[in-house]
Amino acid sequence: MLTNYVILTLCVIVILSYIFDISFKYSKIPGVVLLIAMGIALQVTVEYSGLKIPNMRPVLPILGTLGLIFIVMDASLEIKLEKKKARGLGKGILAAVVLLIVFTALLTIVVVNVWDQPFIKTLLNVIPLGIISSAVAISSSSLLNREQREFITFESAVSDIFGILAFDFIILNQDAFGMGLVSFAFKGLITIAIAAVMTVILALMLHRIKYHVSYIIILTSVVMIYVIAKMVHLPGLFLVVVFGLSLSNNQLVEHTYVNKFVDFVKFREDINSFKKILSELTFIVRSLFFIMFGFYTNLAGLFNPMSILLAAGITAGIFILRWIYFIVFIGRGSDKLVWFAPRGLITILLFLSIPQALRMEVINEEVITLVILMSIFVMMIGNFLPAKRRTAEDYVADSP
Repeated sequence: MLTNYVILTLCVIVILSYIFDISFKYSKIPGVVLLIAMGIALQVTVEYSGLKIPNMRPVLPILGTLGLIFIVMDASLEIKLEKKKARGLGKGILAAVVLLIVFTALLTIVVVNVWDQPFIKTLLNVIPLGIISSAVAISSSSLLNREQREFITFESAVSDIFGILAFDFIILNQDAFGMGLVSFAFKGLITIAIAAVMTVILALMLHRIKYHVSYIIILTSVVMIYVIAKMVHLPGLFLVVVFGLSLSNNQLVEHTYVNKFVDFVKFREDINSFKKILSELTFIVRSLFFIMFGFYTNLAGLFNPMSILLAAGITAGIFILRWIYFIVFIGRGSDKLVWFAPRGLITILLFLSIPQALRMEVINEEVITLVILMSIFVMMIGNFLPAKRRTAEDYVADSP
């Protein structure tokens, strides 16, 4: 009987998550918000009904890691390295890197001076708060125009990658930044070499495997290589990005000697099928993750006045900095983009991976949760606000 209830619950969760995604077009409420709310509602229901539920919290980091790999790969498959998109890609990369560095630096300075915390420990706890969640941002940008969606994809994907690399660097080189930087650069070169070999092998597998089970084997191989890379302290996410970018930009080698070995028409059909499978798996993993996140949220801690005040200050800082940056460097046509800086899966995942000895009382799990909820709420408000209509002068100003 328990088996039937579990299967029924999973089916209901997937169907509701699908309905949430469809309803976003009309309600403008991100599906992530409804998933977290459903998780919280389940928590309250279980507590009041007295049901005994096995502790599934240890599964949260596993789902988060799988979601991270799938989401970043999915995002990289959407990035086309074309000359006409170079400007948008450059703006997205610059915004992601600059805003992450400035926000992290300012919040670290505040925490170190106000709460008298060690610098490295503070930096490690602050970085997750500076990273835009591509899991939330990309899925919530469907109401924007094509250029704005591309910008959000570029910015959030780069924010994820750069933020995770910075986090990994600090956690592995807490005592020796100088030697650590040299070591990290060396590992980066090794990663590029491994990524190139992995891309060729997996791309050939994708193109050549005739057996009816092929895409799952490719995905499993990517996940396995990512985990192995993490175990030997290599930037595993970089491998995933290179693989995704190589597949999505196969046109760059179409008119070279590679054309003798690859049928590019069939190869692109294979990639499109692969993307569909990846998108559906990402949808399931993301849905389960955010419902579990809501289910295990400490509701009592969310109403702590100090946590609310600190989270509100951090959220305000995120969007004030973003507004200033966009006014100065992006300019016209960026009014909707200012609102799209949600925190989410990456923030949670990195925070959970901080060793207990390096955790801080001031930036605790409740503060992290509140910042995520507040930043998503701000994004939701942005979706409700009408975009400014572009004038002929705007198009002239934006033209190369």
